Amino acid sequence: MPEQLDGAPVRRRQWGSERRTRPLDTLHARPSDRKLVSGRIAIILTIAFWLAYVVYTVIRQFLDYGTESFRFTTEALSYLVVVTFLTFSALMHLIARQGAMERFATHVRVPRAELDRHFAEGHEAPMTVLVPSYAEEPDVVATTLWSAALQEYPNLRVVLLVDDAPFPTDPEVADKLERTRAVAGRIQSQLAAPSRRFQEALLVAEIDADTAPQASVDALRTLVEHHRWADAWLRRHAREHEVVDHVDHFFHDQVLVALADELRLTSEALEAAIVDAVGADHAFTEVTSARALELTRRLAWTFTAEITTFERKRFVNLSDEANKAMNLNSYIGLLGGAYAFEETASGTVLRTVSDPTTADLVVPASDYVLTLDADSVLLRDYCLRLVYFLEQPENARVAVTQTPYSSFRGAATRIERLAGATTDIQHILHQGMSRHNATFWVGANAVIRTRALRDIEEVETVGGFEVKRYVQDRTVIEDTESSVDLGMHGWTLVNYPERLSYSATPPDFGSLIVQRRRWANGGLLILPKYLRQVRERRQRGERVGIVEMSLRVNYMASIAWGSLGLIFLLAYPYDSRLLSPMVLLAALPYFWLFASDLKYCGYKRTDILRIYGFNLILMPVNVAGVLKSIQQALTAKKIPFARTPKVRDRTASPALYVLAPYAMVAFSVFTFVRDSQAQNWGNAVFAAFNALLALYAIVAYIGIWNSVVDVWLWATKWMYYDPTARAARRARRRQARQDRKAARRGLLPEPEPVVEDWRAVLYFGHGGAEMPTRHGVGTVGAPATRSTPTVTTTTSDERTAA
Repeated sequence: MPEQLDGAPVRRRQWGSERRTRPLDTLHARPSDRKLVSGRIAIILTIAFWLAYVVYTVIRQFLDYGTESFRFTTEALSYLVVVTFLTFSALMHLIARQGAMERFATHVRVPRAELDRHFAEGHEAPMTVLVPSYAEEPDVVATTLWSAALQEYPNLRVVLLVDDAPFPTDPEVADKLERTRAVAGRIQSQLAAPSRRFQEALLVAEIDADTAPQASVDALRTLVEHHRWADAWLRRHAREHEVVDHVDHFFHDQVLVALADELRLTSEALEAAIVDAVGADHAFTEVTSARALELTRRLAWTFTAEITTFERKRFVNLSDEANKAMNLNSYIGLLGGAYAFEETASGTVLRTVSDPTTADLVVPASDYVLTLDADSVLLRDYCLRLVYFLEQPENARVAVTQTPYSSFRGAATRIERLAGATTDIQHILHQGMSRHNATFWVGANAVIRTRALRDIEEVETVGGFEVKRYVQDRTVIEDTESSVDLGMHGWTLVNYPERLSYSATPPDFGSLIVQRRRWANGGLLILPKYLRQVRERRQRGERVGIVEMSLRVNYMASIAWGSLGLIFLLAYPYDSRLLSPMVLLAALPYFWLFASDLKYCGYKRTDILRIYGFNLILMPVNVAGVLKSIQQALTAKKIPFARTPKVRDRTASPALYVLAPYAMVAFSVFTFVRDSQAQNWGNAVFAAFNALLALYAIVAYIGIWNSVVDVWLWATKWMYYDPTARAARRARRRQARQDRKAARRGLLPEPEPVVEDWRAVLYFGHGGAEMPTRHGVGTVGAPATRSTPTVTTTTSDERTAA
């Protein structure tokens, strides 16, 4: 089971953090008629108040005063544009929320017996779970792999895609990598005993099922013993699992103990059936042999999974792009093939072979691929219910289904608690987007049809090797762009209306900056592709509704116009005549229902004010992400994929994002003083409101002392240097001066004899003294192997993490 790293710091619980550790219910509470009606009224009121503002404020000003000045006209138009875009985003929030409520009101959970009957003998639809990992803590990876391995599914492979440089020179990094590699094997060995026991029990149950239609008392007693054994096995491992933080608490309670409770409940039901049969003096029970066989299959499937590890950077013919998408693509492209390892001068190459018995690597084909982030946890019936959904006839063209992840409760920091609240609200909105066919793939977890991935496959040749691309890596929000690609090929996406997956939330401001800056980057680049998708779908005769288009456009572009619009409202002293209570009334339904949903998710209604301040201090981060998108559009260069740090200690924040909130507070105070003196009370109150909430957010979520530390680190980092690197730079400059002097005197150095490597000459076609290195592949004079690298280079992943 997951173990705490020796010496790893445990995060101190802050005042104001979350005490509740029990997650939200798997099934959403069925909304009342009052809740449904209030949602519809909120949508109507938002539109009505916006129209009232346009008519009675903006248009009336022009009718009363005309275009009295260019400045006033410009202010009026710009203010109207800003208010319109912000109101549009609020309206889309309300529409998505209403769609979620309607889905929750009509959702009926599939009974357990129907799932078992669907996945009875003969169901041949293998699934491969892909867990991309880079520089993750081994205990975090182990928790994720355990939640995947304990999924009840008939044919399951779990593959940990380790993306670290395979031959690190740093001893600490090498030790961590070795412990990560060992996780899969350790879990496989721990599952060996229950898997062997229940596979044997399954063979016996299959024989008994053919002999009698009803299960005998003895057969049922044996089945009860198997359930008790599985219950005891899970509880023993739950006791051995060290609970370090709230994520471990969730895994202990909701994965291990909850599965044990479910098996115990089944055993108690079987015991009751035995008592009834014995009381009636019958040798057979009322439980059918087919049902007993299904329950035995459930035990065998739950504790049987193949768990392995794959490292793409060991093979030179696979992409080395530093992002999660290409890590996934590299393995997806190998599905259904057999490969031999061929050692070449540039490293190990995977060669396709026709006979699997002679292969060094066999990757079985898979009907479904489940992508799962290394910091996510699945509940026990995630795979079973989502695949059942995909295999219904009406869902034949659904390519991706998922349950948008929820947050782990019991956060130790205030900012993690609040970020978790926004995550749980986003879960509701994503569920509502499916109501209008506007679903986007959220990358933390998803079940994908392999056939759909083949439809969007792109192949290019790089360095003589084929590189296959399924999940797009053009932007750092690869799942969003892939959603658009699937739509172009006639596939749809649906969010399953239950809570079955959970993912970690950044616990400090520094790691949250990395995550939110990545989320803000890429939407504007994907928007033109979506507009092309709309045109193609309409040419095929498909109907594309205005609500679907509005939700999708808002999802991709609202961070851009929302951040820039709020900056305009904060920074520019608009004419007081443009301010109107109608603007506040148009925003009121949004804030009111947002607060209501926070209460629904187990938070406080007053958290709506904290979230407002939270979004204020994140505004510079969002603007930076938007500017990165513009930079990529102008330069046509990919933005490096920055992974969210997952450490138990604090992540330092860049000084820009620490100082910007302070500057925002100072400017808001200045605006308040200036507008108060000018008696522009509307702007003055707005500035004071923003100053107070932003200041609270700085103190609560960044921290005054943390701000000082981060700025100090930024201001003094030039003082620190690596003596070895400095000596190397001096030696290079000294050698360059000597070479220039020798060249002026006409003294050219004697060329050093080059020792040709015959392998390199035959492979590359020339006798270059040195070949480019890649992931531990050495120079020509000393070709590296997978186990004995000669030169280790720093990969782009390591540079990004640094």
